[in-house]
Amino acid sequence: MTLVDLKYQVTDHIAEITLDRESARNAYSTPMIESIERAFDAADAAPDVRCVILTGAGKTFSAGGDVKAMLDKTDMFEGEPFALRNRYLTGIHRVPRRIARFEKPIVVAINGAAIGAGLDLACMGDVRVASRDAQFGSTFVKLGLVPGDGGAFVLARVVGFPRALELMLTGRLIDAVEAERIGVVHQITDAQDVLAVARAKAKQIADNAPLAVRLTKVAAYQAQHMTLEQALNAAATYQGISQNTADHLEGVKALLEKRPPRFEGR
Repeated sequence: MTLVDLKYQVTDHIAEITLDRESARNAYSTPMIESIERAFDAADAAPDVRCVILTGAGKTFSAGGDVKAMLDKTDMFEGEPFALRNRYLTGIHRVPRRIARFEKPIVVAINGAAIGAGLDLACMGDVRVASRDAQFGSTFVKLGLVPGDGGAFVLARVVGFPRALELMLTGRLIDAVEAERIGVVHQITDAQDVLAVARAKAKQIADNAPLAVRLTKVAAYQAQHMTLEQALNAAATYQGISQNTADHLEGVKALLEKRPPRFEGR
């Protein structure tokens, strides 16, 4: 698998996807968008992968859009209004669409600043661990832009509409303490420990029954757009599937025998 501006590796059921464009503070490029899509395709197709960690190389998680390309009107920022609209629909929008289809859990290790589309990318994950030195901001209006990558949707889903709207309208930066307080991140830690904490969290998830974990994530996200009756029907369906897996029987036996379960994903 050929990847540009991205690294991918798998260890002990956990795939690590690293934004690798450190010279541009891990800002998006068209090759990076394509690589993100390929990496999540690979993690999806690999039966041994139970969880993904998404992080950035160096001291920044992601600066979002490449401001130099914005100034020069090159790469994803090239073209007239309708051409640009199409570039978004067929370009950076591939990232939220691909991640939304990804059923395995995503732990985001926010090793540094997550700004603009970088913040939005972090919010596309499921669990977020951040450096206490990290800064966060939905700064599009500071550049005369709107959250064109789907940020208005994903940020509001994470922190709620009123908080998301205030962050988007002011474009202000917040620190890790406020980010944790309002729910942008689940846990903050020292910069040198971010990846280790994220790996521990990913292992905690990966140690559970993988099919049940996937169905739990699917049920949780689907329920956000369902009525109670629809959510209950989905829950009954997924529970019917789960209770007929070998891992369910293994979990019950392990509990009764007072030992750690050995889940195999079947």
